[in-house]
Amino acid sequence: MSSRSSDLTSSLDQADVGVSDVGRSIVAPITGAAFWAAIALPFLHLPLLLATGLSAEPYTDAFVALLALNVVALLVGHPHYRD
Repeated sequence: MSSRSSDLTSSLDQADVGVSDVGRSIVAPITGAAFWAAIALPFLHLPLLLATGLSAEPYTDAFVALLALNVVALLVGHPHYRD
């Protein structure tokens, strides 16, 4: 009976490691994409500002949406390659 319980404990320990690895393999690409999106998004703000000057409400809404998306990308991408 003791052998079965030690096998079960061993299996559970290995399962925890697997979940951790899967979590890292999912989180790393997401933070990487958010990091680079936070770098690239300001380049979309400039043409919008220069071409339209935010003269109409749809342009203002688009600018605010891009700004909010940039803030979210900054927050999500902040831990990218942080040691």
